[in-house]
Amino acid sequence: MAYDVIVLGSGPGGYPAAIRSSQLGKKVAIVEKESLGGVCLNWGCIPTKALLKSAQVYEYAKHAADYGINLQNASADFGGVVKRSRGVADKMSKGVTFLMKKNKIDVIMGTGKLIAPGKLEITAADGSKKIEEAKNIVIATGGRARQLPSMPIDGKKIIGYREAMVLPAMPKSMIICGSGAIGSEFAYFYNSMGTKVTIVEFMPKIVPVEDDDISKELEKQYKKQGIEIMTSSEVLSVDTTGEGVKAKVKTPAGEVTLEAEILLSAVGVVANIENIGLEALGIKTEKGKIIVDAHQQTNVPGIYAIGDCTPGQALAHVASREGINAAEHLAGHHPDAIDYNNVPGCTYCTPEIASVGYTEKAAKDAGYEIKVGKFPFMASGKASAAGATEGFVKVIFDAKYGEFLGCHMIGMNVTEMIAEVVTARKLETTAHEILTAIHPHPTMSEAVKEATAMAYGEATDV
Repeated sequence: MAYDVIVLGSGPGGYPAAIRSSQLGKKVAIVEKESLGGVCLNWGCIPTKALLKSAQVYEYAKHAADYGINLQNASADFGGVVKRSRGVADKMSKGVTFLMKKNKIDVIMGTGKLIAPGKLEITAADGSKKIEEAKNIVIATGGRARQLPSMPIDGKKIIGYREAMVLPAMPKSMIICGSGAIGSEFAYFYNSMGTKVTIVEFMPKIVPVEDDDISKELEKQYKKQGIEIMTSSEVLSVDTTGEGVKAKVKTPAGEVTLEAEILLSAVGVVANIENIGLEALGIKTEKGKIIVDAHQQTNVPGIYAIGDCTPGQALAHVASREGINAAEHLAGHHPDAIDYNNVPGCTYCTPEIASVGYTEKAAKDAGYEIKVGKFPFMASGKASAAGATEGFVKVIFDAKYGEFLGCHMIGMNVTEMIAEVVTARKLETTAHEILTAIHPHPTMSEAVKEATAMAYGEATDV
């Protein structure tokens, strides 16, 4: 049966691409080798947030007395926490199955490989093969945990994010290599549950892509929570012959050996582009990613690529937008090209981190003369009432025209606040509009306006 569109992969980029194509009148199939929803829904974004919520509830229970509530002997059922997380993921995956039926999209379970333009060979779990044809193919094969030779993942003592989500028992101690979003989130989760956590980060600061002030604040909060942090450090080798792991770590002060029950490797994501037929069709790749134009088209007509297998940020919401753009473009529409400097990044540890646009350093490096404002949540009535005064909102404006260059937040619920800034920047809003738009009080979100007032010397609350 010939299709208008076949999407290879059903993650947060693939399934929206399939749905949007169907909405635009196309006959669509989606190919998935494991579970609908991909890594994000089954092993990433969604179930990790469930784990983190359980950790947060446990933290609340332990500190209930701070709120005038008496709770005795709160304890964490680690197995129950993991079970709830898997339940959330399963429910969401069933939701994608429903969406496929609702939008009349054929779901083909198996592993897909391009064998000619418009032709995909699909191998089912039992080894049987069939060929499907389509006018357009959207590659949405995603990514997987990067492995380093110094710490090969064995799934038992050296683990990746998948194993970290379903450990059979809570470890007493854990080394986490890498402090990006995945490493930082698991550090908070396991530390809150009672595991002794040590973060080893190769770069000079944790959460390296964030503004320097954000990194400093998270490091301060993590150390207060009891997490040990080693920056400018590298795991040279890991010995797993004993009961746990012994990691040889190169630090600025010399080599040290760390011991723990488990080492979690969280050193980034690598694209899934092997064995999908790219070479046979001459599809261009560079640095392990599929090269695409502003419309997500590869160099081969009729073949698009989206999400983590392409050079944009490896984020679920980027993949979703790229998938929708690809679907609209192949249907003859003219979607807006994505502004990759207006993509929000969120890390769901406690305190949360959310940011968009230029960091202070990047704005200066780009030649801007800037105005910077920083509003501490310590001065927020809502934050004080919630007992969550850690962190701040930092805004960066172009001094000449008031252009909103960037915003960086750390604190409670800031991942829910960043969308205001993304929308404002999309609309080319200046500092004046932010200052004069009435924000509700008392809320955490009014910190965006307050930080802007700080930048322009108009603050009334600090």
